[in-house]
Amino acid sequence: MVKRKTMGVIFANMHDAYAGSMTGARALASLPFAGRYRLVDFQLSALVHAGIGDIGVIVKENYHSLMRHIGAGREWDLARKIEGVQLYPPFIGSATGNVSHDRVGAIHNVLPYIKQSSSKYALLMDCDHVCNVDISEFVNSHIDSSADISILCYKPENPDESAAKNGAALISDKKGRVTDIIYNSETPIDGAFSLGMNIMIITRDLLIDLIEDAFDHQLLIFERDILLPNLKKLFVRVHEFNGFVRRISSVQSYFHATMSLLDADNREALFNKDRPIITKVNDDAPVRYGITASVHNSLIADGCIIDGKVENSVLFRGVRVAKDAEVKNSIIMQNSVLHEGANTNYIIADKYVEINEGRALMGYETYPLYIQKRSVV
Repeated sequence: MVKRKTMGVIFANMHDAYAGSMTGARALASLPFAGRYRLVDFQLSALVHAGIGDIGVIVKENYHSLMRHIGAGREWDLARKIEGVQLYPPFIGSATGNVSHDRVGAIHNVLPYIKQSSSKYALLMDCDHVCNVDISEFVNSHIDSSADISILCYKPENPDESAAKNGAALISDKKGRVTDIIYNSETPIDGAFSLGMNIMIITRDLLIDLIEDAFDHQLLIFERDILLPNLKKLFVRVHEFNGFVRRISSVQSYFHATMSLLDADNREALFNKDRPIITKVNDDAPVRYGITASVHNSLIADGCIIDGKVENSVLFRGVRVAKDAEVKNSIIMQNSVLHEGANTNYIIADKYVEINEGRALMGYETYPLYIQKRSVV
């Protein structure tokens, strides 16, 4: 549990544009993942396991599926008379005259909620990273460090993360103090750096002061416009996360993050038994395998009916694979159907997609083919 009372603020739409058509009708926070979860489940679960029960979810657009998923928060034990989880829809800002599309404006819109909280600290979280973080350890470490702001980050491991495109790279000294921030750069960074996970802890009063000042000066980007100019004035600290983490910043990164869970070690690291990922309950029957079914190295959720071949794939709840249909290296979301003779390889089929008899759909490992929700092929 956290040492001091802390409130959680989750941003549901902050990175929608990077996920292409997958977020055309939904917030990134409600993007399905790993057969039965939504991305927001990882943030909500981390907060609840840390004993944080005062949670606000800031949404901008396309948040109806997110509302249905979270509901009153019963699955996360957040359906409470006092505090619990609250969704804050967008409204027209009095100063800008339009809906806020930036973090500063989004926080400013919910300042009344933040000001009325009795929490000493505010934990800000986006939904673009899949991980299972011990939030208690992160918050308590921040409190012990006497830092003004602590940012959760990780060391990049693959060449695609050698720059800070659509994100923030943090350069720090030996004591963990941030000395420079490189924001949204496509140029590879020389030397050691960490990539921010868009999870940070800050004193609530300091957050209010920074946001009010930034809003008055029409600043937009929290890292670039607030943190970077104040690195000498504020003690901004990095907190390294060494567990499983995948960033969802494109259709390709979503595909690779999902497919990485076919590795048992990655699954065990993400779905920690001590901190289980909580999601909305959906009472379905177990998977039914027909006599012609063949399944290899795949994750298949409850409610599926398999009569064909499934290999190196992830199938969500209620998927049907007919006789002689073949699914390879693909992600098939909830209630989609592959009829007899259908063949897929390196595709992402959204919910309620229907692939007719004999159709063959193929993408590539570095460029998976995405099929929109309710499409009939």
